[in-house]
Amino acid sequence: MKRKIFAAIVIVLAVVAVLGGVKVLQIRKMIAFGASYTPPPDAISSAVTHEEQWQDTLTAIGSIDPQNGVTLASEVGGTVAEIAVADGSVVAKGDLLLRLDTSTEQAQLRSAEAQTELSRLNAERTRTLRADNTVSQSELDQAEATFKQDQANADVIRAAIEKKTIRAPFDGRLGIWQVNLGASVDARRSLVSLQSLTPVYADFSLPQQSLAQLKTGSPVQVTCDAYPGRTFDGTLTAINPDLDAATRSVTLRATLENADQLLRPGMFVNVAVVLPQAQPVLAVPATAILSAPFGDSVYVIEPSTNAAGGLVARQQFVRTGQSHGDFVSVLTGLKSGDRVVSAGIFKLRNGAPVTVNNDVVPVSVKNPADS
Repeated sequence: MKRKIFAAIVIVLAVVAVLGGVKVLQIRKMIAFGASYTPPPDAISSAVTHEEQWQDTLTAIGSIDPQNGVTLASEVGGTVAEIAVADGSVVAKGDLLLRLDTSTEQAQLRSAEAQTELSRLNAERTRTLRADNTVSQSELDQAEATFKQDQANADVIRAAIEKKTIRAPFDGRLGIWQVNLGASVDARRSLVSLQSLTPVYADFSLPQQSLAQLKTGSPVQVTCDAYPGRTFDGTLTAINPDLDAATRSVTLRATLENADQLLRPGMFVNVAVVLPQAQPVLAVPATAILSAPFGDSVYVIEPSTNAAGGLVARQQFVRTGQSHGDFVSVLTGLKSGDRVVSAGIFKLRNGAPVTVNNDVVPVSVKNPADS
């Protein structure tokens, strides 16, 4: 019995030893394969850096303001008797917009006008009698003063009626009415927004270092996220004489015709003041730039130093400048003629083998809206 148990243990140990040896051989083979394995090169697209002459610009963030813009309100309270135009209507200066109930003032005006007419007749009659020395000068003065006082009383009522009549102070487009017909409104209650949309202003600020390069009449280009690829041309029309003491920046204003009224007051826009002189820049496609919190970089394509040869991608940190369409200027880190990865950068690592395939490459243009 003991011999059988001993034999079984020997057999089990032998099987375990054989299986362990097989596994050790497999692991050694896998380690050797991993050490000798070379990953296949990544397929990428490439572009060659080149120098161009770009018109220098000063860029800033701005907002659109109307040439004339106001939220209309009534000087006095009352009940809305008439809304003459609909929401969003285009109105001209002097157009009737809203009228409050003036029935009481109209009745008072008729009474005042009747009293004024009586005072006028009395004054004329007293003037005739004074010419004949029938009445004294003081009686004539009293009659004329009464006439003028009655005229003034009637004018006060007319002014009260006029204050309850809201007219457009300038040409523009109405917003949405904030009151309804028959509503009772208090004095200074906001009624409706009126904005002049042609032309409009783009207000923005630049640091004081740019002040020497600025002058009125310079062309300005405005872009907005609401209209991708669309550029609005304008002119720098005003430079604030004083600077903000907190930010040391100067406030500027550009005027844009806005004939199609696409730009609306309050819009967030990007503003670029175009300077007269052109500057040489090193341009690369914007898709070649890999942005990260620690800095921007590109992958430069170089011959591999390995015996196998081929190409590798070397990560190069760069400092970028302004953008122009689908291109970005590189200030430091590259030189003209360098070959960089323009598509496929997110799958690369420093020193990764690559193979170039430019059969299908997105076309980079300076003016995407024109392509």
